[in-house]
Amino acid sequence: MPRPLIVAATAAEAVHVPAGFEVLVTGLGKTAAATSLARHLAGRSDLADLVLVNIGTAGALHDVFDDNIDGLFEIGTVLNHDINADAIRALGYDPRERIVVGDNPTVLATGDVFVTDPVVRVRLAKQAHLVDMEGYAYAYAAQEFGVPIQIIKHVSDNADETALEWVAMVDRSARALGAWVAAHLS
Repeated sequence: MPRPLIVAATAAEAVHVPAGFEVLVTGLGKTAAATSLARHLAGRSDLADLVLVNIGTAGALHDVFDDNIDGLFEIGTVLNHDINADAIRALGYDPRERIVVGDNPTVLATGDVFVTDPVVRVRLAKQAHLVDMEGYAYAYAAQEFGVPIQIIKHVSDNADETALEWVAMVDRSARALGAWVAAHLS
């Protein structure tokens, strides 16, 4: 069985991961996430025995109470939402804006925008269930290194003005994520 490497953007999201698990904290946003993870993976000789498990928070792109978008979600597809994929395709290149990481139907949109704008939220809700700032970067790096990845997100907010309260809400998510790790990876 592959050994899990727990990957999180912030220490606050991984604070309740049980002792004994290897944890990599990368920093916020796609650039920090991809760079930190790629640097880490490039220095390892055990990639064939490794599985990445990204844990973290996400904003719900549908109202939590109206659509029952609450709790923990295993992601099936990640979408790079702040790339102009059509323009890149028109130039003859594959933007790889969607990466399938599992069988689950839940789609996670990733971008460097901390979503609080209702217009952005509505646009993203047409193609995804949740939004974060690192999931796609982890999936891309994992794919490049040939390492399987599992992405587990806990809804911390509604990707609206309540997202600005993330600091106050992250511990609730971190506890749920830590419990998931204990239940599924121990």
